[in-house]
Amino acid sequence: MTYDPPPRLRQLPSWLTAQVARIGERLVADALAREGVRRPHFTVLTSLDEQGAASQATLGRRLWIDRSDLHAIVGDLEHDGLISRVRDEDDRRRNVIELTVKGRRVLRRLDRAIDTAQEQLVAPLKPRERRELRELLSRVVEGHPGRFGGR
Repeated sequence: MTYDPPPRLRQLPSWLTAQVARIGERLVADALAREGVRRPHFTVLTSLDEQGAASQATLGRRLWIDRSDLHAIVGDLEHDGLISRVRDEDDRRRNVIELTVKGRRVLRRLDRAIDTAQEQLVAPLKPRERRELRELLSRVVEGHPGRFGGR
């Protein structure tokens, strides 16, 4: 069966962005799967790299990942040697999670895979159009307060 939505739906920005999101999610998931990683693992590695070491509770709040899901993700990443738990210098009673050297190396490889997926997503656009799309989408997201930031 072929998906054939009516033209009125095809004109709605919400429908169009949902379709782009589906395509992007598939491209990213496929790229990460080829590297043996899932999106939540990449998200945690990226957060640790860009936002620094954090307790598991802080990391969960930062990324809106459920406690039990995060526990499993952290276990996977620690098992693979991509992160480590170290004593918090400010509070010796707790541990913080930090990226290992191996984790940084793997993250650089994952970044290249993600970049390729992003290029595939916007391939139909000219470079100027790609920049414009990114700017417009950022303005839409930033213009809606709440879940993902904004004003």
